[in-house]
Amino acid sequence: MQGFAGKVAVVTGAGSGMGAELAVQLGRHGASVAISDVDTEGLAVTEGRLKAIGAPVKSDRLDVAERESFLLYADDVKNHFGKVNQIYNNAGIAYSGDIEVTAFKDIERIMDVDYWGVVNGTKAFLPHLIASGDGHVINTSSIFGLFAVPGQAAYNSAKFAARGFTEALRQEMILAGHPVKVTSVHPGGVKTAIARNSTAADGLDAVSMAEWFDTKMARTSSERAAEIILDGVAKGKAKVLVGADAKILDVFVRVTGSGYQRVVTTLAARFMPKMQ
Repeated sequence: MQGFAGKVAVVTGAGSGMGAELAVQLGRHGASVAISDVDTEGLAVTEGRLKAIGAPVKSDRLDVAERESFLLYADDVKNHFGKVNQIYNNAGIAYSGDIEVTAFKDIERIMDVDYWGVVNGTKAFLPHLIASGDGHVINTSSIFGLFAVPGQAAYNSAKFAARGFTEALRQEMILAGHPVKVTSVHPGGVKTAIARNSTAADGLDAVSMAEWFDTKMARTSSERAAEIILDGVAKGKAKVLVGADAKILDVFVRVTGSGYQRVVTTLAARFMPKMQ
């Protein structure tokens, strides 16, 4: 894969899953990598993998919801490496619960990480990406940023918002003539820890939902997901669909319009586990 050698790439949520694999594969392709996560133990493992292959790496604990910290972090990475070419806003968390029983604070928490984390990372690094003369913003949305699912309103909201933000940014960069490409990433079922680490509304069984996702939905490995994403980045794609399920569902939603909601509701009633 060409186009990464000599670049400086920033990856959030690099302590496990897709973030860890993105960081390691970027390092293998010749990039210097700045990695961050709130999971310092997982982050140390990723840092060790990068050092083992001789990749220049900067590792820091970072909560992407903390805007001021993110802004300081961006300047720190630029000062450390001298430039920044790519930001992979990958960090994310999950939550399950119907709107009726979900507390405001739980919706806010998902938005803080999954949406505002993307905004914070983009805004913090955009000046450095423009200055590099060869920048790229890669924001992780989801297939849940393409269609809605019952019990996932908070997650859907954040991922739809991340998608809209990213698509608007791409157009703005083109109109402004800035040397920055923009890619929206939509993973389907990927084998990561996000489901196992998810939370749920009071009285609901998050473990059962996570087990169902891992056994029934997660078909793409983190390694393969990272390969697909980096291939899309190298080709400058506007949208990257990760996994056959993401491609099929994307077409299904575009063909059926709002009609997909009736189908999803029927399937959810039949196949999704009862969370109580």
